[in-house]
Amino acid sequence: MSPDASRADHALPDIDDRLVAPETRYEVHDGELVYVSPADPPHGERHVQLAALIEAHTGPAFEVAADLLTRTSRVDDIAPDVSVYPDAPDPATGRRQLEQLAFEIASTQSLGNAGVKARKLSGRGVRRVFAIDVERSRALEWSTELGAWRELDPAGYLEDPALEVSLPIEAMIHAAKADDAVARALLLKGNAVFTDKLAEGRAEGRAEGRAEGRVDALAGAVIAVLEARGLGPDAATRARILGERNPDRLDRWIVVAARCTAVDELFAEG
Repeated sequence: MSPDASRADHALPDIDDRLVAPETRYEVHDGELVYVSPADPPHGERHVQLAALIEAHTGPAFEVAADLLTRTSRVDDIAPDVSVYPDAPDPATGRRQLEQLAFEIASTQSLGNAGVKARKLSGRGVRRVFAIDVERSRALEWSTELGAWRELDPAGYLEDPALEVSLPIEAMIHAAKADDAVARALLLKGNAVFTDKLAEGRAEGRAEGRAEGRVDALAGAVIAVLEARGLGPDAATRARILGERNPDRLDRWIVVAARCTAVDELFAEG
């Protein structure tokens, strides 16, 4: 059962019953129509980066959406910057389930407004709500107990059942870390592109290893033939033979070693 379906107030509207027209720049807060302005850098840039980051860390049982409207009460229809919600429909309504995680990109000045949205989302049943303060380079989580934001340790990781891979908090804060975190998450999730490339690299390594092993065996055979015939090479000649990496040349040297009268004849024939 979804979190909102389990609430005591069953008279609440469905989370997808709209007070505003979708695909417009409006929300409804406390019954009042609110215009949501387009973003300037760095808000807009971090919005895109955060969505990609969250998408990379969630599993197949969850969807990630940007600016997804959610009806949090009879008088509120609001859209977090990024939402994470179950892929399966709500068994009680047949419609989408309430988001379990919500993220807001905020400036230091707008953090209060983000707190108002966080309180409404939490009140509807969203388990966890986060804010990224781009101006002060920090990540925060809404505390329903305190009714305020709680700063997260940037060196820590965000762990949650909705995330298949733990999310580095520093990657949410700093754009430069986002690419590395996305790559790490895809690798840990067993993304087919990554696993295919790794398998290809391992196969190439094994092939190279087999080729190197054959060359080493051929060089050792040249020396063994010479020694068996009483023509053991000195240290410099031995090093030259062992350092040769052309298998065709080594094959020729084995033939020469079987009939030569002096080690120098190896090199006379190239």
